[in-house]
Amino acid sequence: MSVVDQGLLLAVSLLANLFSAFAGGGAGLLQLPALIFLGLPFGIALATHKVASVALGVGATLRHLREDTLERRFILLLLVSGVPGVILGASLILQIPDRIAQLALGVLTMLMGIYSWLRPALGQHYQPAHRDLRGNLLGAAGLFVIGVLNGSLTSGTGLFVTLWLVQWFGMDYKRAVAHTLVLVGLAWNGSGAVTLGMLGTIAWDWLPMLLIGSLVGGYVGAHLAIRHGNRFIKRAFEVMTVLVGLKLILG
Repeated sequence: MSVVDQGLLLAVSLLANLFSAFAGGGAGLLQLPALIFLGLPFGIALATHKVASVALGVGATLRHLREDTLERRFILLLLVSGVPGVILGASLILQIPDRIAQLALGVLTMLMGIYSWLRPALGQHYQPAHRDLRGNLLGAAGLFVIGVLNGSLTSGTGLFVTLWLVQWFGMDYKRAVAHTLVLVGLAWNGSGAVTLGMLGTIAWDWLPMLLIGSLVGGYVGAHLAIRHGNRFIKRAFEVMTVLVGLKLILG
């Protein structure tokens, strides 16, 4: 890659991951299409993006560990229920056409943003819900399905986790975003990256700029989310879901 392409890659990665860390997902909205635009085939671009997205989780983790927002039980729940789904999704995506799934996911993503916008009080206060055995099992089933989507169609699925934690488990947006970035960024994207790396190809020479942008963007975005609170995170979430949905629908 030329110096200009490397600089463009760094700028896109930094911007995409900053907004993703602030809104609770959506880094693939800019980063994955940029990799394809710059010349990588879809499968290689997806695997490379997954590896770079782990740095987003690292950057966000470094910031969120300074706050009292992570709950141990949900760390385990997200790991146990989501990672198998991610591995399954990543194993399938390289073998099946994804256009119909992308359209459906795009519509669903936009509906999430509209749903959040129509409910002004959603995610503004921490109101624990569905913490019994039945609630945890149903919550885990939802996370497994989102994990399959995360492994196969990378754009925007972190946003699904954020809204699921808010709607089903009663988290506020700040707490939900923290869990999404740390667990999805590190564990889910990490397992997806390993699976895609074993089954496909990673553009290793593209990774340095992507990793720097993801790490810095993740930290700065997490800092902004912590500083500005639930109302701003909610608005960012709604904007990001609409943009991701449009991107998936338009292709």
